[in-house]
Amino acid sequence: MHRISRRSVSTILRYGGYRRNVVSLSSASPSRLIENEVKSDHQRYSSALSGKYHVPCLSFSPMSCRYESTAAASDSTGATVEKYEYQAEVSRLMDLIVNSLYSNKEVFLRELISNASDALDKLRFLSVTNQDLIKEAVDLDIRIQTDKDNGIITITDTGIGMTRQELVDCLGTIAQSGTAKFLKALKDSKDAGADSNLIGQFGVGFYSAFLVSDKVAVATKSPKSDKQYVWEGEANASTYTIREETDPEKMLPRGTSITLYLKRDDKGFAHPERVQKLVKNYSQFVSFPIYTWQEKGFTKEVEVDEDPVEAKEDGQEEQTEKKKKTKKVVEKYWDWELTNETQPIWLRNPKEVTTEEYNEFYRSTFGEYLDPLASSHFTTEIYLVCSTNCTSRKDDIVNFKTKNIRLYVKRIFISDDFDGELFPRYLSFIKGVVDSNDLPLNVSREILQESRIVRIMKKRLVKKAFDMILGISMSENRDDYEKFWENFGKHLKLGCIEDRDNHKRIAPLLRFFSSQSEGEMISLDEYVENMKTDQKDIFYIASDSVESAKNTPFLEKLLEKDLEVLILVDPIDEVAIQNLKSYKDKNFVDISKEGLDLGVENEEKAEEKQEFGKTCDWIKKRLGDKVASVQVSNRLSSSPCVLLTGKFGWSANMERLMKAQQGSESSAFDFMKSRRVFEINPSHPVIKSLHFACKSGSEDEEALRAVDLLYDAALVSSGFTPENPALLGGKIYEMLGLALSNKWGSPQLDAQQPVSEQIHEPVEAEIVEPVEAGNQK
Repeated sequence: MHRISRRSVSTILRYGGYRRNVVSLSSASPSRLIENEVKSDHQRYSSALSGKYHVPCLSFSPMSCRYESTAAASDSTGATVEKYEYQAEVSRLMDLIVNSLYSNKEVFLRELISNASDALDKLRFLSVTNQDLIKEAVDLDIRIQTDKDNGIITITDTGIGMTRQELVDCLGTIAQSGTAKFLKALKDSKDAGADSNLIGQFGVGFYSAFLVSDKVAVATKSPKSDKQYVWEGEANASTYTIREETDPEKMLPRGTSITLYLKRDDKGFAHPERVQKLVKNYSQFVSFPIYTWQEKGFTKEVEVDEDPVEAKEDGQEEQTEKKKKTKKVVEKYWDWELTNETQPIWLRNPKEVTTEEYNEFYRSTFGEYLDPLASSHFTTEIYLVCSTNCTSRKDDIVNFKTKNIRLYVKRIFISDDFDGELFPRYLSFIKGVVDSNDLPLNVSREILQESRIVRIMKKRLVKKAFDMILGISMSENRDDYEKFWENFGKHLKLGCIEDRDNHKRIAPLLRFFSSQSEGEMISLDEYVENMKTDQKDIFYIASDSVESAKNTPFLEKLLEKDLEVLILVDPIDEVAIQNLKSYKDKNFVDISKEGLDLGVENEEKAEEKQEFGKTCDWIKKRLGDKVASVQVSNRLSSSPCVLLTGKFGWSANMERLMKAQQGSESSAFDFMKSRRVFEINPSHPVIKSLHFACKSGSEDEEALRAVDLLYDAALVSSGFTPENPALLGGKIYEMLGLALSNKWGSPQLDAQQPVSEQIHEPVEAEIVEPVEAGNQK
């Protein structure tokens, strides 16, 4: 029983000699209609070629399991047509390949071109020891011709071709790889200099032709045989046919020609421009020239008929000779066009490649119009660039699949759609090309399998990417990194959250505002250099803007001590810093949370805490569950109080962000609110007044309302949002009324009655009669 091997494919599965063997084809003799179509197609193909180019053929590799012939007949030309049946399980496997193995139909062209490249590679290798194989003076190339009206694609190579036996072996068995056997034979014989550059390892790729085709015809001529054979089959048939080619007009000098008769819904693939686009996308770097049949045009001048007799001036006849009138027209014609002109830049020595060449390759490969900020070319198979294109930046940072890395195997494009297998999501702004000979892929070569090779390559790619970014940050031109940070800083902050293993590489690249910077961002290295000798921690505060952060009461004592504080204004900053935890053995400390250590306390501070202990208890009793505790502050100098967050609670900035999240649970907010800490400044006049009120044992309502207002003011100044802004406004108006009573001759208000509750009796207006001036009574 033939089964597809599950072992990792060291190089992208390519058809062997013709590595992917053909899927099920028609069982009956070819009809006259198909024969005429093939004939006319080859006639057009042959007539378009100069004497230099003969119709080449894609080749398939030899060796495989032969199937018994079940019938024999003769076609209209008299050639014997033999019918073969696929192996029992092949039909079901073929259905799996066509309907389940490949996710994108357009890869059929990649697979067939890869087979053709293998056939050419094999011929070139064997011809070193056997010159008779290339006695036909035919160039080694691949040619693709399309007939968009009839939905036909013909792919021809001048490779090794196949004999009749090889046709039966290779195209009658799925997963039979001529290339794999060829490489194995070289290894077993210990042949020196064995060519390991052949792509195919599985005999599945050829059957991808049936993704888009109802019928496939394979004409092949091996230099080992004097005869040319044609293999034909249909998509849903259990048999295929092989016959000898007897039509002189269809003869090939050497190689293989595959003709695809496209399905009705897939005839769009036969458009010349689409074929050219697919070749440039998947097979641009194949080492053999690929020509496509394209419509071209040139401009020329032709004569036009003159207008009727023109009026003669002054009745005199024209004696001068009339000039012939012409116009420009475009003359169209069809000709071969080289499609894969670009050479893979990563295969060249980095010392020999100029910056202009790197920039041009970047723009053409990734469809960009700006030059990259930096590039990195290491070994001979990986090339990375740091992009400057920011048009899709917001989408890339949330997309789970990025298209920044183009994976090639033996210069054949495989995919650019990976879910973090090769490159982490947060580095999506870096674009690159990876060309490897050993990456393990699934049978369809579309999915990268997990393996040690992939893990090692991913680590190396990430390391080189960070080295490249570090090079930009150390550039003499500071504007380069400022431009980079403006565009891609959020990506690196996301890396702090997602990639714990690379924290040491990410941290030096981060930039933040600080309390001592004048509008410029600083690095963590610069902060550490500016730290005080006795400073143990890196201080930071999160806010919605630099201006509001600099005016917050949390900074008062730190500014007095000339301690620098990082200001985090981006919503992702606080989460990123919390994930970093430390930098160069310095812990990150949020100054808006309890437990801030600013140095050794003196005896005076200790006495203040003891003296105001009862006052703290009295304030806590009034505030109740609004706060977890009331403490004497060591971070305030001018403000009377401040509202802190517990060590494990949400800061005011984080609470604001969490509220903005949809579906947030109110229970989480209630729990975090209960962890708030109210700190008071014992040297402030307001706190001193409340302290005397507490010592007198007075339960004066005015003092209690002052405590409530003090809490609400601290709530706002600390960055929290009041639950009831209108109630807070009412308290402020009330205190204003008390403060302004008996001032400037204003009526005295009842100090015991809140302003909002005072009732003013209506006063009836007195009517005064008018008095005329000068007539006083």
